[in-house]
This record gives sequence, C-alpha cells and structure tokens, in this order.
Amino acid sequence: MTRKVTRTGSMSRRRLLTTVGAGAVLAASPFRISSVQAQEATIKIGFPVPLTGPYGAEAQDQVRAGQLAIAQFNDAGGLNGRKAELIVRDDKLNPGEAATRSLELVEKERVNFVAGSLSAAVQLAINNVTKERGIIFNSISQSDAINEASDFSKYTFHEALNPHMTSGAVGRYAFAKFGKKVAFLTADYAYGHEMVRGFLEVGKQFNIENLGDIRHPLGTTDFSTVLPRLQALKPDILCISNFGRDQQIALKQATDFGVKKSTQIIVPVLSHASRVAAGAQAFEGVIGGSSFYWGIEDKFASTKAFNDAFRKMYDGKVPTDYGALAYGGVRAVLEAVKGAGTVDTDKVIAALEALKYDYYKGPQYFRKCDHQSVQSVLIVKSKSKDMKNDADVFEVLSTEEPNEKNLRTCDDLGHKS
Repeated sequence: MTRKVTRTGSMSRRRLLTTVGAGAVLAASPFRISSVQAQEATIKIGFPVPLTGPYGAEAQDQVRAGQLAIAQFNDAGGLNGRKAELIVRDDKLNPGEAATRSLELVEKERVNFVAGSLSAAVQLAINNVTKERGIIFNSISQSDAINEASDFSKYTFHEALNPHMTSGAVGRYAFAKFGKKVAFLTADYAYGHEMVRGFLEVGKQFNIENLGDIRHPLGTTDFSTVLPRLQALKPDILCISNFGRDQQIALKQATDFGVKKSTQIIVPVLSHASRVAAGAQAFEGVIGGSSFYWGIEDKFASTKAFNDAFRKMYDGKVPTDYGALAYGGVRAVLEAVKGAGTVDTDKVIAALEALKYDYYKGPQYFRKCDHQSVQSVLIVKSKSKDMKNDADVFEVLSTEEPNEKNLRTCDDLGHKS
C-alpha cells in the first residue's frame, strides 16, 4: 500500500524513488465499492511516463512536479477532505507498453483521471485508451495530432505546447536573424516530423531555402556519418529536431565537428535536463524553445511560488520545463475537481473548459474546440559563462505571449465550427 503525501515538504528523495519504483500501486479491492465509499475514496490520477529509456531524466522531473501538485491539493484540504494520489507507471517510451499500462490504470486501479506522457506517439496510445473509456487525459508532452479531430475527444486535454506552436516561435525568431539557408537533422518519428513541418510552414514567411533533411532513428548514438554531409550543405542554420539523449549526443558531436563555427544551431525544444546532463560546451550558443524556465521567477509571482515550493520539497532543486508541464497538468485537473465540487467527468470537463489559470508562468486557458492550452513560448539560449549557479543554464531571449493566432485553426484541425 502506497503512503500518501500529506505535507508539501514530506516527500523525500528516497520516498519519491520508492514510489516510482513501485509504480505507486494501490491494492485493488476485490469487493464492490458502495456509492458512499466512492465519494470518500482517494482521487486517483494515473501518471504513465517513460522512467526508463532516453527520456528518463525528464520523466523523473515530471514525477517530482506531479507529486508537488498532489501534495499542495492535499495540504489545502483536498475536495472537502478527500485526498488525491498520483499512481505512476513506466510506459518505457513505447506506445504498446503505454496502452497496456493505461488500461491497467483505468481497469485495475480505477483511476479517476490520467495525466502524463513524454512522446508524441505514446500520448496518442494513452489517449486511445482513455477516450474509449470516458476518462479525462491531460497530456503533458508535445503533439500536433492529439488536437486533430481524428484523435481528439471531449476527454482529451493538452497542457503541453504543441510542435506547431514551438517550432513556429523558434522559427520566427531564428529565420529573421541568422539566414535563409536551413538544413535539418530530424528524429524519424512523430515528434521530429511534426517539428520540421512547423519549421517549414513558418519558413514560408521568411522565404527560407530547405537544403535537406537527414533523418535518424530514436536512440542514435553516432552522428559522425551525417554531420559532414550536413556541413557540406553550408547552411546558415542547422535545425536539430530530436530530444533527450539523442539531442545531447547530436549537439556534443556537432560541437566536436566544428559545426558551430559557421552555422547557428537551433532546436525546437531546449530541455533543461538535457542541458544539465550534457554540459555547457555541448550546448554552447544553441537556441531553442521552452515552455518554462525557472529563471523567470522575477517576472511572475506564480513562477516564484512554484519554484519555492519545489525547492522546499526537493532539497533546493529547481523545477525543469517538463516538470512544470507535469505540475500544471496535474494541478489543472485537481483545480477543476475543486471548481466542479465533484469528480464527475462531465462536470470536471466543463470546469477545465472554463479554467483561466496561472500556476507557474503566466496566464493560460484551454481553447474550446481542441482543449489545447493557449500559453507563452520562451525562446532561450544556452549559457556557457556568467552563470549564477549550476541551474542558471539559459538566457531568455524573447517570449511569445499567449495568442490563438499562433495555433493551427480549429477548421485546419478538422473541428466543425
């Protein structure tokens, strides 16, 4: 039986790892639960994320921040005294595994809601399970497809940025400053494909020249054969659309090959966890997009409050970008539960659709037609000097404020007006 977090500062690092390792499993009761017991039972949020695999560091941050949202909800009295719990599963960055774990969360653990994921393809597998069973899923990973009518349902919400928003913001910044000749190194799966599509779409506004797109499989460890080919194209900009360890390795080898001497490297998502793992040299001068950076705490009171609570709970650590998405994704569901005064699915959906929130970085809201969170996009540059501390890794160059004009239209997504 998993112990619940009842105080904001009560989740130690050891307890977190124990919770994650055990999958935060609650024993399933063999007996039918009465309606009274159901109203008093723990509010369960299933949380499938890739704890093992190339995105493991980011997934650990997601769990930490999700647990913080749970702890704050419980400390504030829950839903009329009814507490919440995060039930974690390792989806192993695999759509089939994610579907199996999600089905287990819904049918065995009887979760009320699901949040999580860290892959475009994986979140679609989770979404297929939850929408078929009428369970709200708030995704905290980038995807364009999840908002499209073919994958969307009324139960689908998307706290994360999507590739169109992210690559659009980075492209608008970079193509205006660094040149028109662009080459692409792309992870050959949905995340990479959608990011490149976004870059090419915004590139039309700047008349960029697409010099070529070299694609690589997920989990590539050697880019030594493709980097010379990309250099030979003599691009002004090299756009590397991958993530996690793939991104770390690609940037380290690009640095070793001297790519940065003549080319500006941009990435759609510049991950805090990857930057810390790979170091300043590999990421030096790289520009990318981010949903969150802890360093904007001097701009937003919500950022400062989130940072301080996270520091208190986790021995002075600061939250990362994907951690912030997890915090927002879990907290939004819990705040909607409070607003609805119930865990009834339709009432919580209505509360989420009406939600205007600022939990960690400024104002956000869910667009009605596709439940995409409308929010800011930060353009950040990796630091290699003048760092105030080990976590001071990015400089915020620009911010695109929340604007539905930067999203694909509802009609484009297939939603009827």
